[in-house]
Amino acid sequence: MPVEDFGDLFDRKRLIQAGLGFFVAVAVIGFIALSVGLDDLVAVLSDAKLRWVAAGCVSTAVCLVAWARAWKVVLGVVGIPVRFRRLVVTYYAATFANYVTPLGQAGGEPFIAYVLSRDTEASYEDSLASVVTADLLNLFPFFSFAGIGFAALLYDASLPARVRPLALGLAAMAAGIPLIAVATWRFRYRLGRVVLGLAAPVAGRTRLFGLESLRERLWELNRSFERIAEDPLALVRALFYSYVGWVFFALPLYFAGLALETPVSLLLVFFIVPASTLAGLVPSPGGLGGVEAALLILLVAVAGLAQPTAFATALLYRVESYVFALAAGGVGALWVIGRN
Repeated sequence: MPVEDFGDLFDRKRLIQAGLGFFVAVAVIGFIALSVGLDDLVAVLSDAKLRWVAAGCVSTAVCLVAWARAWKVVLGVVGIPVRFRRLVVTYYAATFANYVTPLGQAGGEPFIAYVLSRDTEASYEDSLASVVTADLLNLFPFFSFAGIGFAALLYDASLPARVRPLALGLAAMAAGIPLIAVATWRFRYRLGRVVLGLAAPVAGRTRLFGLESLRERLWELNRSFERIAEDPLALVRALFYSYVGWVFFALPLYFAGLALETPVSLLLVFFIVPASTLAGLVPSPGGLGGVEAALLILLVAVAGLAQPTAFATALLYRVESYVFALAAGGVGALWVIGRN
């Protein structure tokens, strides 16, 4: 991916797209706030205990460090030595890039791999293989925690009808994504031939890439995945850090409830956070607007909170998990740009 400078990721076109995405998302959040009652919402937020909000921010920071550690384990398998302190800053910068990019939550791996390759000695193919592997490992705790919360709701017979589609969506992803990953790995050579066949007509009419170059990149990417698969012990270590990261990714919602003195049980948190994350697939930066709306519905339907309290909890959670990550990641991005 021969781009000359990391700063090219923040060109005018990307900034305009991100700005429009933020504008629409903030408008959606404002509309929801008016719908639930702005005065009631302000009254609830005015009583928030800031120490619990700070605890949620610390939890998010620990989450990102844990996931960066999983990155380091996977990068070590492909033979890329990176100092952990340096990699943590890179991970924060990549998180910022992902969170400000519309649809970044729905498929930001190539984008993050580019950031990683620009800031380390890793090739783009090794970076992409490590990022995709780490993301796949993160799916295990995602579905584990969702399954624990889902099982608790089913046991108590307290799963409302209107959130059943989200629960079914989680179940479908739990079954479908591993099957897709296994099938992709099993038929990777055939899939590569399909990609080359589809790219051949385009390669003959453009100077952007050549067919031989694409074939070489696919081969290097496949070799990177194979090197990672040859070290299952390292994958188990990376999976451990993925689980640790997910615990601290979910805890900010619990702390948001404590901040408003309306605590949400940890079992419900383990269901609500993964379920609301599905809304992060909306085409806005970091799922902004969609996640808040999903949290409002889930906290009212599952946790039984009043609408103003539920939306205030959702907003505090997003301040702790999204706004804080965006701010810290922005500092990391500036640091990465400076040292490059």
